[in-house]
Amino acid sequence: MHGNGNTLASLKRGQRGIIEAIDATDPQVQRLMTLGLVEGAEIELASSALGGDPMEFRVFGRCISLRVEQALQFTVSPVAASTPSRGY
Repeated sequence: MHGNGNTLASLKRGQRGIIEAIDATDPQVQRLMTLGLVEGAEIELASSALGGDPMEFRVFGRCISLRVEQALQFTVSPVAASTPSRGY
């Protein structure tokens, strides 16, 4: 699923991505999907704790904190810096 390295865990602070695929075999990941982490959603890494775990993401105007192991389950494609944000 995440062999190319483009997951939520690979985003840098302030970088945005579009969720392209989700490994929803984990029930915790399925719960996150009900909060808006779905294919096609634009998401931004807002911040992360020292050491990088947990990570705080902005999606649809709200912030959601994920552990790195959860962030690895979401494949993303980068959003160009000049593209206006949508969804927040």
